[in-house]
Amino acid sequence: MAKKRIYLNAFEMNCVGHQSPGLWRHPEDQADRYKDLDYWVDLAKTLEKGRFDGIFIADVIGIYDVYGDDKATTLREATQVPVNDPMMLVSAMAHATEHLGFGITCSTTFEHPYPFARRMSTLDHLTKGRIAWNIVTSYLESGTKNIDIGDKFQHSERYAIADEYLEVCYKLWEGSWEEDAVKRDKEGGIFTDPDKVHGIEHHGKYFDVPGIHLCEPSPQRTPVLYQAGGSPTGRKFAAKHAECTFVSGPAKGPIASYVKNLRELAKNEGRDPQSVKIFALMTPIVGRTEEEAWSKYEELTKYISYDGALALVGGWTGLDFSGYHPDDEIEYIETNAIKSWLKMLTESKPEKKWTVRELANFVGVGGMGPVAVGTPEQIADTLEEWVEETDIDGFNLAYALAPGTFEDFVELVTPELQKRGLLKKEYTEGTFREKLFSEGNSRLPEEHPGSRYRRSLLHV
Repeated sequence: MAKKRIYLNAFEMNCVGHQSPGLWRHPEDQADRYKDLDYWVDLAKTLEKGRFDGIFIADVIGIYDVYGDDKATTLREATQVPVNDPMMLVSAMAHATEHLGFGITCSTTFEHPYPFARRMSTLDHLTKGRIAWNIVTSYLESGTKNIDIGDKFQHSERYAIADEYLEVCYKLWEGSWEEDAVKRDKEGGIFTDPDKVHGIEHHGKYFDVPGIHLCEPSPQRTPVLYQAGGSPTGRKFAAKHAECTFVSGPAKGPIASYVKNLRELAKNEGRDPQSVKIFALMTPIVGRTEEEAWSKYEELTKYISYDGALALVGGWTGLDFSGYHPDDEIEYIETNAIKSWLKMLTESKPEKKWTVRELANFVGVGGMGPVAVGTPEQIADTLEEWVEETDIDGFNLAYALAPGTFEDFVELVTPELQKRGLLKKEYTEGTFREKLFSEGNSRLPEEHPGSRYRRSLLHV
């Protein structure tokens, strides 16, 4: 049986401290160069050299102020703040590369779909079709305090808003402009045929958008759709809309359960369950020898920030661990934030009781996901085992040191994966959707709910 190809994204964020709190203090870390466009351009070139499929850029609106009911720890430890806009990075990185895809995290909670749809179409044009949108509904209540969204922040309500948000975007991207609307007729003086551009006349519970899309059709029309919801509501949303999903979990067991459930839900939505590509979070620490790899890891643990890690967990879960003793045991408590992750952590080893200290140390290197430590061969073994045993399609690889983790991976692990036939040696041509799925298919597949808003399929 042929081995399953492994897909790779670099998991990044336009900030200092992303998934490994405190490691920005390491002498070799360059995360504080996040404001330097040269850093991002160089990183994009490195990832393309390593045959990564894309760079997946996370984002949050708000700060992690649950820990101690205060912003001080988050600011002192640079725990995902300061944080800059991820979209601003794309044009420069795209100009410096030919094939790398760009997954941009944008929230349906804080921005109206009409201007958002224009920005994504613009990026899809400028990158020649290499844009993906990671759909999030946002979980930080510190963000909603600064942008008035009324009483719409409850978990289920956020996804109801997101569902209609997607409907508006589909109508704009897929249905507003007919395929041959743009004539570019210099002699006749007609750039666009007005009769082939249509207002979407959307009048829903949350949005009223009667007008036309402001952009002519981009290479993909709808960007590749990512989604990272892990709760039952989030999974149902992903099964309906997502072409790719991102899951974070500490061990193979919980991830395998997530994958099985998501594929079943996708099938229930009338979609091919294997058409959804699932990426799991992992942080690779690689050395030329096993001793070197573990030496690197032990060195990294010296820089873990206990408070920074718990501030990050507080933001994810809504739980304030500042009043706990480090040796206190933790249990899963339902909150309005990322409901699924802490439950997944505690269920990964049901025989084990996690202490607050162990939680901080786990998060301190690699954040929400597991850490793979070893030689290139051992890292490749781990990735291959995860794909075979969980039915995921690939990984969002996080960094411990920026950009050293990615540089080590590209230099040492990429050749090993290529030797095993698990990673492409060359890119195929085409858009990001074609690279992920199949050539000649730049647009949403017919089975996807967004395709039903194409003008050719509407009864008008």
